[in-house]
Parts: sequence; C-alpha cells; structure tokens
Amino acid sequence: MSDERQRPRTLILPPAPYAAALIGGWWLDRRWHPLPWDDGVVSGLLGWIWLGVGLALFGWTLWTFHRHRTTVNPYAAATELCTDGPFRYTRNPIYLGDWFILVGVALTLNTIWPLLFAPLIWAMLRYGVIRHEEAHLEAKFGEAYRAYKAKVRRWV
Repeated sequence: MSDERQRPRTLILPPAPYAAALIGGWWLDRRWHPLPWDDGVVSGLLGWIWLGVGLALFGWTLWTFHRHRTTVNPYAAATELCTDGPFRYTRNPIYLGDWFILVGVALTLNTIWPLLFAPLIWAMLRYGVIRHEEAHLEAKFGEAYRAYKAKVRRWV
C-alpha cells in the first residue's frame, strides 16, 4: 500500500496560513499606517456577510463529512469520497469557506493588510496541502476520484 493511499502527506495545518495572515495583518494595521477601505460601516456590513457565508459553507461541509462518516482531519485517511453537498460545486469547500472568512474579517476590521498575504496563502495551500490531499484521494479512490475531478473544479 502506497503512502498516499494510507493518508495525505499534508505539510501545513490548513487554517494556519489564514490565521497568520489575520494576525500579521492586524499587527501591520496597528503598527503602521492603516489601509482602510471606507469609514467602516459598509465594510463592516459586507464583512459580516462574507464571514457568515464562510461559516455556513464550513458548517455545510462538516455536516457532509459527518453524514459520510469520513474525517475532516487533513492528516488522516479519507474513508469515503464525498461528491454531494458543497462538493458538487467545489472540491475544496472548507478552504473556499476559509477565503470567505479571511475577506470577511479583513472587511470587518476595515483593513486590507490581511489580504496582501493572499498569494502566499494560495501557494501554501496549493503546494503544502491540496497537492497531497489530491494525491491521497487519487491513490485511494482511483477512477472515481479522477471522474469527480474532471467534473468539479478545485475552487468554483
């Protein structure tokens, strides 16, 4: 049995880059000149909407994992291939939800500093997490995963 079939070789805890961006952005906003978008009213309202969408997507994904009796743990082996629920629209609904949450928190804080880390977050997720998860799913579920991957985009 190959290592990829046993479990993903994930290198990074997926929420860590988002959390680092929010903490780093908050620190930069307090340390140097803030980079506001508006007076805070519009961005605050939009922020709560984006945050709500992200949390709803996260909850829907957790419910889907629970129904399929498979793990959300990025270091553990999947026991079933989820293709329903939010997985009908994106192969990475939790990470997409995390993007909504990142934007929502940045808007709520009325700063773009956390979003300046977006390219780094994308690279860390793509090469430190998603690449390994996809290798694991392909090794474990074979043609079923390849067919799913051909049908559903990685993000949206």
